[in-house]
Amino acid sequence: MQAETTLNCDVLVIGGGATGAGVLFDLAQRGLRVILAEQNDVATGTSGRYHGLLHSGGRYAVRDPESARECIEENWIVRRIAPHTIEDTGGWFAAFPPDDPAYIPLWLEGCKAVGIPTEPVPLAQALREEPHLNPQAYAIYRVPDAACDSFELIHSLVEAAAALGGVTLTYHRVCAIEKHGGKVIGALLQNRRTGGYVRVHAHAIVNAAGPWAGEVAKLAGADIHMTHDRGVMVAMNVRWVNTIINRLATPDDGDILVPVGTVCVIGTTSVVVERPDDLDIPAREITQMLDAGEVMIPNFRKARALRAWAGVRPLYDPPQKRAGEAEGGVGEDGRFITRSFRALSHADVGAAGMLSIVGGKLTTYRQMAEKISDEVCAYLGVSAPCRTAQTPLPKPTWLGNGGRKLHALTHRLHQLEHAPTHNNLICECEIITRDQLETAIRASGEGVSLDDLRRDLRLGMGPCQAGFCGYRAAGVLGETAHLPPADSIAALATFIEERFRGNRPLLWGHQLRQALLDELIYRRALGVPTPQPEAHAAD
Repeated sequence: MQAETTLNCDVLVIGGGATGAGVLFDLAQRGLRVILAEQNDVATGTSGRYHGLLHSGGRYAVRDPESARECIEENWIVRRIAPHTIEDTGGWFAAFPPDDPAYIPLWLEGCKAVGIPTEPVPLAQALREEPHLNPQAYAIYRVPDAACDSFELIHSLVEAAAALGGVTLTYHRVCAIEKHGGKVIGALLQNRRTGGYVRVHAHAIVNAAGPWAGEVAKLAGADIHMTHDRGVMVAMNVRWVNTIINRLATPDDGDILVPVGTVCVIGTTSVVVERPDDLDIPAREITQMLDAGEVMIPNFRKARALRAWAGVRPLYDPPQKRAGEAEGGVGEDGRFITRSFRALSHADVGAAGMLSIVGGKLTTYRQMAEKISDEVCAYLGVSAPCRTAQTPLPKPTWLGNGGRKLHALTHRLHQLEHAPTHNNLICECEIITRDQLETAIRASGEGVSLDDLRRDLRLGMGPCQAGFCGYRAAGVLGETAHLPPADSIAALATFIEERFRGNRPLLWGHQLRQALLDELIYRRALGVPTPQPEAHAAD
């Protein structure tokens, strides 16, 4: 197949999540020519579909100490190198009447063994700090959890790499891995927007494709034993707490509550699925989330549930399991599979120079990138050391005014109220002005979608869920990008359908009335067409 464009680099990185972006920055900092290819926009996979938690490691202290140690080590580093992506909420592990008190000493011992600091919090003090907390909590410990904005983190990594010559190709899907003489020599990519092809010549390839890592490895003739573990999360329309709340019990469904910007997120379930793109949201899993929320926060169900979504965890599940690890069959609970990570070489299948990084957590992205980058440099004979743990990341330039789009809404509001003239406010929930939106559109380049802008600016992610800002943003996109009216309408329809995804299991009572109002605005008043049901290829 004839490629329209040919590019040359030292290393091609496949996958635009946190780990892939971390590898891009790490290798660029070591002086290598690096290209990253992502089939969608950056942060559209697992890294953009999690609950927003920068783990202390406390969740894994008993069952998965290796992952717990990795989390606490990287927790301190991410805070230092990317403070603009962190809201330092702190975290509590709290035991409630359904929880087994015998777990507490095991947990404390596990935290101590891996270096996670814990501090007891008296109930009276806890209720002063978090008055909505269930007063029947009988043990509370403070840990260094935090909320982390993955979208901002990944953009920071991409921009830092770009300043060093690193190139990011979004909406480029890998079609083939090219080999010669038992070594990889490059890959063929397809531009999903234009349909054209790009051939990338590379001396090494890093497979950092998350849930798709197994599919990418197959292109080189390798087999990675991945388990796809789907988790469902629900966003509530009020910020019930300002501290991350974890159940002090064996990990289970709905045992984490994370304050994120103007809302809070409860998660998550754990169900092994067949496909990396299985983002189905069964109604029973929504019920599990809301019921679990009631244990931590009485009357939790009385708040409006805004939206549900799912992410697929890419767990490494080798044939030779360690003691205590589960088989991971479809439909089973994937929590028994380690959240640690592994770096794999595929030289044994005639694909020397291709390496995969699998497993892990967003919290440990930098450590994962360092590990696989060390392997790449050893293969290429490069002796430059990793410096990412000491290098502060820049704030993304497209945010304007020093960044912090998510964690300082009061700063945005102060700027807006004290501006010489009021610029048009597009999104009242997240306080996004027309200037900010236009800047992001121009910075994103040709083909930017409203969903891309959602990740960049939190457009439509507040309590109204795009009910009153989506059509304004579509108008600004059309004017700024000079789109024909039909393209603006199509962009709006795609965006609104994505925002409505996951709503059906949540709709009842007042929540149903609010959701129907949003839908009627678009379907009736603005004429956005009703989409046809989609069928999965495997159905």
